[in-house]
Amino acid sequence: METTRKIRKVLISQPTLEGAGVHLRRGFGFREVPQFDPFLMFDDFRQDDPAKYLPGFPWHPHRGIETITYMIRGTAEHADSLGHKGVIGPGGVQWMTAGSGIIHQEMPRGGPDGRLGGFQLWANLPADLKMTEPRYRDVKKADIPDVALPGGVSVRIICGAIGNARGPVRDIIIDPEYLDVAMPPEAEFAHPTRPGHTVIACVFEGEGCFSGETRQPFYDIEPASYFDLERKPVQGDHAIILFGDGSRIKVRTTASPLRFLLISGRPLGQPVAWQGPVVMNTQEELRTAFREYRAGTFLKTGRPPGAK
Repeated sequence: METTRKIRKVLISQPTLEGAGVHLRRGFGFREVPQFDPFLMFDDFRQDDPAKYLPGFPWHPHRGIETITYMIRGTAEHADSLGHKGVIGPGGVQWMTAGSGIIHQEMPRGGPDGRLGGFQLWANLPADLKMTEPRYRDVKKADIPDVALPGGVSVRIICGAIGNARGPVRDIIIDPEYLDVAMPPEAEFAHPTRPGHTVIACVFEGEGCFSGETRQPFYDIEPASYFDLERKPVQGDHAIILFGDGSRIKVRTTASPLRFLLISGRPLGQPVAWQGPVVMNTQEELRTAFREYRAGTFLKTGRPPGAK
């Protein structure tokens, strides 16, 4: 029997500083574990002021996770301890599996108008793959299918499928889906989801009504920031929607267009030990990671930046 997922919770992403002084908004993170399992963190780094993003994210380590960076405007230069260098352009994706350990840097560079836009999602790795060999999947805009659906709805498929069209990122352990959905006014969108998987929508343009809700869902934000509880249950920019279980989601728009990311994945159901850029299963594994980093033995593959 087909069941439509209802909204379980809505969070509003909150301003924060990261890296060397990058102003961004965090949709969810450490304090939400394990509600978004297998996902750990979602950051929105749309920014119009270059002074607020140019400091970037200088050299830093990761272990035990995957980081997924999706650019919608501007670029991000990257380099790492494996010797990779490159640029993520508008519409491009970098899916990085840190595995046993990598040291890298990400330096945002806005577009010709100085504006930057993009998102970074952290996905957890299961215990038996925490120490897997690091790898990258760099995907150009031209390699991502853009599917036109009835009613003027369009979907960019980074990971997952719409009908016979499949995204270029495949064979990921958490069986994820990552879609960029754009809807015009007065449109509807329905999409199947795997029962038991965590499903999230991240709104970044316009507004829409998700799952046909007739009541205002709970907002996990300060009382001063609550929406008017008498308004229709419409979600707008900066809303992070966590759905309950079911076999599909339904979205409709009224007078406004809407653009959102639809993200899903298979929960791992494993303990999370998290400190900064390292996510393991136990505190002892965390201590080992940082002890190795201090001793210069953190990397199992590649060389530290600047090493001869």
